[in-house]
Amino acid sequence: MLLAPGVDAQMIDEYQVKAAFLYNFAKFVEWPSESFKTSRDAIRICVLGHNPFGSFLEEAIHGKSIEGRTFAFRQVSNAEEATGCQILFVGSSDGKRFRSLAQSLKSAGILTVGETQGFASNGGVINFKLEDGRVRFEINVDAAEHAQLHISSKLLGLAQIVKTEKLR
Repeated sequence: MLLAPGVDAQMIDEYQVKAAFLYNFAKFVEWPSESFKTSRDAIRICVLGHNPFGSFLEEAIHGKSIEGRTFAFRQVSNAEEATGCQILFVGSSDGKRFRSLAQSLKSAGILTVGETQGFASNGGVINFKLEDGRVRFEINVDAAEHAQLHISSKLLGLAQIVKTEKLR
């Protein structure tokens, strides 16, 4: 396999794992009924700004469904476009931009997933982090509650739980 300049095999492995996590998170999250227009609407996984997954995310969800809902991938550039998403991934290149969007997405029923230090404590729901070369994640249960998301205790048991930092 040929790699693009500046991309190493470890990055590819990391984003393959993160893509699989995004798909699997959908198995353990219940969205508010108003998150979908019909019972057959797809679960939309969106990436804000730059897409670090390449084709891994689309490959991870291709042909899969959960409880009769298929998956759809979309790249978005702002909060308005993100309101149609059930899962919104915010990569490290767009982490700072998330802070300005967080308030408008807070109660929209969107599972926000990031990968920058402080993402979850700043209002994101799930944050990926690397520990000893492995992808781990933390969950902000307060942010999930504000987004009206119910996260399974099975998923919570695998995560480090964090709280939202209070603004000074």
